Amino acid sequence: MNIRYPNGAAYHGPNQAANKQPVTTTSYSDRGMSLEAELNESNQYYLANDIAVIHKKPTPIQIVKVDYPKRSAATIREAYFRQPSTTDYNGVYRGHYIDFDAKETKNKTSFPLKNFHEHQIIHLRACVKAGGIGFAIIRFTNESKTFLLPATTLFEYWDAQAHDGRKSIPRDVIEDAGFLIPYHMNPLIPYLNAVDQLIAAQK
Repeated sequence: MNIRYPNGAAYHGPNQAANKQPVTTTSYSDRGMSLEAELNESNQYYLANDIAVIHKKPTPIQIVKVDYPKRSAATIREAYFRQPSTTDYNGVYRGHYIDFDAKETKNKTSFPLKNFHEHQIIHLRACVKAGGIGFAIIRFTNESKTFLLPATTLFEYWDAQAHDGRKSIPRDVIEDAGFLIPYHMNPLIPYLNAVDQLIAAQK
């Protein structure tokens, strides 16, 4: 049976992942892929090679209308999101709970805070307060440069905008406070290297 997330991406259950051989990639990057697709591919590599267990969160939906054209088939005709999504990804790495969101922007000099929603910030705050590692992975699509930005820096700018602060995070702040994630072979987006740097910086 094919199961898919609301965005159309295929869901691979734990049994499927366990039977896979270690994942490798044959080229640097299909630059036409979205950040989400590249992260999903990287997470498959991490899982298959026993490095981390990190998944994209499915969005809960409420099914309200289903047609049964055949006894063996059902077609969902109407469904609604039951609640706002929190962040995109969560999981466990080296004994740490990690939780993060992935965003892309065409802006060259800053990242607009409107790309985040308040419930996502509230969720990230709760994760960090409970001892988890929270961050955002931000890509500037004009240069295909990707950074890991610690949640604490995101909170600082999010809170400041309510007190006449700017509505975006400057690119140079992201470069200084964050960690560059260069493209790699295996995995494609080696963001856990940046997580290692974040963990070391927080000690």
